[in-house]
Amino acid sequence: MSVLLSDVVSGSAVGLRGRLWQLAAAELRAAAIEASAEILRLEAVRVAVVDELSVRPDDQVIASRGVGSWLAANTMLQVRDGKKIAALGAALRPFPAVAARFDVGDCSFDHAVLIVAFCESPPKGMPDEALPRCIDLLLAAASGVEATTTKVRNVIATLERVFESDEIPPAEDIDRNELRIASTLNGRVVVRGDFDALTGEMLLSALSNLTMPTPAPDGTPDSRSAAKRTADGFTELIRRYLDCAKTGTDGGQRPHVNVHINARDLAEHRDCAAAPAPDGGGVAMSDLDVGHMPWLGPLSVSQTRLLGCDCFLSTVLLDDHGAPLDAKPGKRLVSAEQRVALIARDKGCAFPGCACVPAWTDAHHIRHWANGGPTVMNNLVLLCRSHHRLMHRKSGFVGKWEIRIGVDNKPWFIPPPSIDPQRHPRPANTTFKT
Repeated sequence: MSVLLSDVVSGSAVGLRGRLWQLAAAELRAAAIEASAEILRLEAVRVAVVDELSVRPDDQVIASRGVGSWLAANTMLQVRDGKKIAALGAALRPFPAVAARFDVGDCSFDHAVLIVAFCESPPKGMPDEALPRCIDLLLAAASGVEATTTKVRNVIATLERVFESDEIPPAEDIDRNELRIASTLNGRVVVRGDFDALTGEMLLSALSNLTMPTPAPDGTPDSRSAAKRTADGFTELIRRYLDCAKTGTDGGQRPHVNVHINARDLAEHRDCAAAPAPDGGGVAMSDLDVGHMPWLGPLSVSQTRLLGCDCFLSTVLLDDHGAPLDAKPGKRLVSAEQRVALIARDKGCAFPGCACVPAWTDAHHIRHWANGGPTVMNNLVLLCRSHHRLMHRKSGFVGKWEIRIGVDNKPWFIPPPSIDPQRHPRPANTTFKT
């Protein structure tokens, strides 16, 4: 059975997917636009009907504790959505210009909500006679296919600045700033914040370059989501701050990440958090330790080793009861001179196919220093945090990459059998970095 363009919008969607192939691309575009316009029309109809029902409710509406709850109970809407529809209908009554534009489908539901909210609570410095002109400006921003929520919000913010009062605008009120940081039961951290516009601008500016998609050297698009890129950028921002900024002191030290661990556990750990007892009689859990952070507590030995590759090391000698006997001055495992030399050799992350710049890399010990690996050029390689974590531990990854320094005094990477059964060595990724 053929499909006509007029049937697409007016008919049912049942079985439609299997017949749309008969339409040309231009007809599909037209159908999508017409369906969107029909949705706006029906949205306006629903708001008007629900508002009229709220003015003269019957027994069913009264029994449902309001027309919004009644609508949700008789449709697939959630209660909050039903109440939003009823609230918009009531809010449009005093503002016929906004209602008229909404009714003809030239203003979306969300934009109408923003406009009437401004009209109900205008800036305190705005005279009453200015409201009609402000409504015209808001409707102009909310009308047409180029209308966006950002444009409407920008007009509202501009009007709030134009009609300044003695009160601080919400976007500039630093007393409202909040930042909550809490650890979860599984050891992760949840961050929730609410900041003024200027602080937000500084944060977004600082994150801008760190959160841009980064294609691979072969042009493959960045597969990370926007949220993941923002999280990675935020992590890098904190790391650079702790490494380079004038942070003052905290407990007599510059703020930094402290991880405490027994030297024996760091050296003896293999693939699990418990090692066999000396007599071979099972696992001696009480004799083992993991890394420990002052703020968030336990840290796996694998992650501690990752941090230990390129860190500032302080050693404390303890007696049998765990009491300190002596403390040695801290020293950096990888010196500034060595890092300069590593950058000259590796030009960034050396892992094959990675284009990460030097500023985002760690100096990785090929043979870990806790196992006697020296902090010398032929035992060091620059790796970005993702590939550094891969070398130490990667959840769900089968196999293990190996790194060796070749006769050319450069690192070579040997993939696990799951990637290359023959395990052919691959040169460091310096070809793309000139």
